[in-house]
Amino acid sequence: MVSKRLKGVPASGTVSISNLVSHLKAQGADIVSFSMGEPDFVTPDNIIEACKDSLDAGFTHYTPSAGTPELRKAVAAKAFSDNKIHCTAQNVLITPCKHAIFMTALAYLDPGDEVILPDPSWVSYEACIRLAGAKPRYIPTKFDEGFVIDPELIAKAITPKTKMILLNSPSNPTGGIMPYKVIREIAKIAVENDLMVLSDEIYESIIYAGKHFSIAAMPDMFDRTITISGLSKTYAMTGWRIGWAIASENNIKEINKLQTHSISCCVSFTQPAAVEAITGPQTEKEAMVREFKKRRNLAVDLIRDIKGLDVNVPKGAFYLFPKYDSKVKSDVLCTKMLEDAHVAVTPGSAFGPSGEGFFRISYATSEDQIQEGLSRIKQFMLNL
Repeated sequence: MVSKRLKGVPASGTVSISNLVSHLKAQGADIVSFSMGEPDFVTPDNIIEACKDSLDAGFTHYTPSAGTPELRKAVAAKAFSDNKIHCTAQNVLITPCKHAIFMTALAYLDPGDEVILPDPSWVSYEACIRLAGAKPRYIPTKFDEGFVIDPELIAKAITPKTKMILLNSPSNPTGGIMPYKVIREIAKIAVENDLMVLSDEIYESIIYAGKHFSIAAMPDMFDRTITISGLSKTYAMTGWRIGWAIASENNIKEINKLQTHSISCCVSFTQPAAVEAITGPQTEKEAMVREFKKRRNLAVDLIRDIKGLDVNVPKGAFYLFPKYDSKVKSDVLCTKMLEDAHVAVTPGSAFGPSGEGFFRISYATSEDQIQEGLSRIKQFMLNL
């Protein structure tokens, strides 16, 4: 009785590994987990206190579907000051980030439409595209080029069925950042071919080298771009489930139509806390980014000491995407690594065809766990 559209969507590779980790831990196994993209920090105190204050004030009822005026205004101001996106509160929809991506797919994709996206890319993009009845058109990226998508390949992949280009910078799973020149070329392609762009910028503040650029700030791009971002990764607020979409007023109205018929609105008492996150002190956020950079450097050094592995130095996010020297399929390798070495990583194949031969490590965990986990991986690779 399950719908055909759902049967065509595989389970999330990251969640599948997480479920297996939970099962092994319940049996008493000592697991080092690099599988989930979740900071191990606690949400900063000032944000928690703002949430408590809103609860104490009885702010526990529905908000406007698009979000509170205060939060929409704060997001618009941040988008302009940080990313040069010319927008107002009317261009902002408050919604969980993954939900924003899902609603965008449902709002703009029809059966038979094609969406161009980098390969590898985050596991849920393909699911959202297919659930809308559309098809992903993967553009392979190369390890030696930092997994940066080539605009020329995008241009060659466009067909009469192409409706949208999907971008993610900094990238999950590779940590790669798209340079200004590349984004500018993609913007030109989108305008010339009358395409929409969905730009997932959830890791925009976790950057170690270079700078983040928003394609919506490029000439003639605001009206054709849906920009997604939020608080989960930057402020260690994954459990709060709050983010936003930024787009033209007409596009926001169409996406919000879906929100009114699904979740209605985001949780009320988290929204004043989100205002505090955006407008309050940024010292803890900055300290987290510095710590992520230290962990990245440690993990890269340790991986490069493991025979059979090679890895880029990512410029953003908190992921490594090492390639391995073996013909074993990545899902088989990662399952065996979890069962034999008790280390959880995510198979590269979960992120697209070009992910085969790789696996993803999230270094959003302690240095002790990074050292222990990579020590186990080193021995596992020797045995392999």
